[in-house]
Formats: sequence, structure tokens, C-alpha cells
Amino acid sequence: MAEIDRMLEANKEWASRFPGSKPVRPARAVAVVACMDSRMPLFGMLGLDIGDAHVIRNAGGVITEDTIRSLTVSQHLLGTREILLVHHTECGLQSTDDRSFADRVEQATGRRPFWSVQAFTDVDDDVRESMKLIRDCPYLLSHKVRGTVYDVDTGQLREVR
Repeated sequence: MAEIDRMLEANKEWASRFPGSKPVRPARAVAVVACMDSRMPLFGMLGLDIGDAHVIRNAGGVITEDTIRSLTVSQHLLGTREILLVHHTECGLQSTDDRSFADRVEQATGRRPFWSVQAFTDVDDDVRESMKLIRDCPYLLSHKVRGTVYDVDTGQLREVR
């Protein structure tokens, strides 16, 4: 059975216990920007329930144009006012650089990406840069942002200042 088929089957079981819809506005008025890493169970590790927060995930949890777009919608249309960044140890983006990654994609596909992968070497520095980008963003109503690093070995979050 293909993995997607397993997921669709699991959804049938989950839907049978589904408690019903929640309001569209996140109950805790917070947006979380996090890496897509499968080792980070965001809802459990942050004490969130369905309907509590917006969750925006991408490779590295970096602040891209689309992340800004999503945060702007989250704040202007849906009332969020705080942003939590969740990066993590042992991130895949720490194992490459922008040029090498673009070379790799071009070699495999014949096409060079027009976007940057936004690789980094120091996770704390990347969190600080992400916080700066949010604080400097002219489109957001609130610039209340805090950054963290999740330790994939211990499950603990560490705040970055």
C-alpha cells in the first residue's frame, strides 16, 4: 500500500472521532513559523489544540516572501498578534549552501531554481535574522516575535535572544 493510501485510510478513522469545526480565528491569536522537519510535533510540543494557532511550515522555517504573505493574512484578516519561530538542531539546510543546492537541482533536472534555498550554518544566527525580518516588515500589524530552537534529541525548546 502506498503511503498516501495509508494516510487516507487513517483519515477515515480520525474523521469518525472528529469533534467538529472551530472558529476560523486562532483562539490564542498566535502564528507559528517552523521548519517542515518531521521530527517536530508542533501541536504536542507547544501545548496547542486544533484551532489554537496558525502554523506556517517550510524548509528551515525561514522567512520567505510567502511566509510574510501568510503572516500578513494571519494578522490582518484573522487576528493573530504574536509570532513564534521554531527552528531546530540538525537541520538539513545546515548541510548545504545556496550555490551547491542550486547546482544539485540543476544537475538533476536541467533547470536552476530562481529562488534561494536560504541555507545557513548557525541556527541561532538564522533565528535572529528571521526575527529581524519580521520586526522590519512593514506589512504586519504586530511585530511581537520570539524565536526558539528545538533540540531534536531532547524535545526541549531553547529561546534565542
